[in-house]
Amino acid sequence: MRWVLPDHIQDALPSEAHQLETLRRRLLDAFRVRGYQLVMPPLLEYLDSLTTGAGQDLKLRTFQLVDQLSGRTMGVRADMTPQVTRIDAHLLNHRGVSRLCYCGSVLHTLPSTLTATREPLQLGAELYGHAGIEADVEILHLLAEVMRLAEVPASRIDISHVGLFHALAARAGLVPGREEELFDLLQAKDVPALQAMLADVAEPVRAALLALPGLYGGPEVLDRAAACLPRDEEITALLDELRQLAGALADLPISFDLSDLRGYHYHSGIVFAAYGAESPAALALGGRYDRVGEAFGRARPAVGFSLDLRELVWHLPAPLAHPGAVLAPWAGDDAELAAEVAALRARGEIVVTALPGHQGTWNEAGCDRQLVRRDGRWAIVPLQGE
Repeated sequence: MRWVLPDHIQDALPSEAHQLETLRRRLLDAFRVRGYQLVMPPLLEYLDSLTTGAGQDLKLRTFQLVDQLSGRTMGVRADMTPQVTRIDAHLLNHRGVSRLCYCGSVLHTLPSTLTATREPLQLGAELYGHAGIEADVEILHLLAEVMRLAEVPASRIDISHVGLFHALAARAGLVPGREEELFDLLQAKDVPALQAMLADVAEPVRAALLALPGLYGGPEVLDRAAACLPRDEEITALLDELRQLAGALADLPISFDLSDLRGYHYHSGIVFAAYGAESPAALALGGRYDRVGEAFGRARPAVGFSLDLRELVWHLPAPLAHPGAVLAPWAGDDAELAAEVAALRARGEIVVTALPGHQGTWNEAGCDRQLVRRDGRWAIVPLQGE
């Protein structure tokens, strides 16, 4: 059973690996032409660096091990965003706006859903140094473009604001542990449990918190929210921020879900989730996380998103049939044949050389044509005899 892999860990066989690499190059090129610079953080770091400021959820998802050199606890990264934040805050140390992107494997102790892999190929983009909604608008437009380029266009992008929850929780007078319980119930939209938990909370805060799970839909939901949430300066400002986003993103399929509040410890402003390809789970997640950089000595406004390339590839349309490889004879010292093979490869053809004594079938190597010499010239003809 040495060939059996752990649960929720998969190989990428040639067809999928080709799709993954093609998509990775396409999306990283899209980042590059928009000024997002590629960084490559290490697979391992000391655990406190990987999880500081990121919340308990990330700690539970991180595999831990002991460094044989220092004796300190290390972690295999479960999310690259804190690493990129460390790079921006501690290594690059730019005064102005930084745009960074990344792509690499991460490892989770448990799958996020029943069908998810524990080794996502995480791709993302982060914008540091601008606190205005212009950065949020840029990131959300970039997310939509990435999904379009991946041929899995976003059918819906849900937006919420963690600030609304924090404002209402503060007015409810809940202790931190109870805040987290309330957050989890709102995420689950468990209204009966919410009613029991909030029984002793004074009005109008109790009614406002109970209203959050029902505040979802198009931009008109923000008017409903203004009518049922406390009318104070802070909450009004947060709703106005969401209205500005709605106006700036009118070309995208945005909606609002004011109880969809991922990242209680992590996010500090808007949060969003993008859906497509009829997937019940979000294909991309993101938001604003202005406080995370504090752990690395330099708090910076920050907003970004990430997604799993493996998940995107699983939802891609079936690939179109492309010509296979060309089988070429073993060149040996035949300079003319070697030049012909080099010219074909320069034009983008896949050319497989027939090694002497090969006993397999060339179809297994992906060949559907062969290079033969006819009338003193080299020509490509359909593969014969297989």
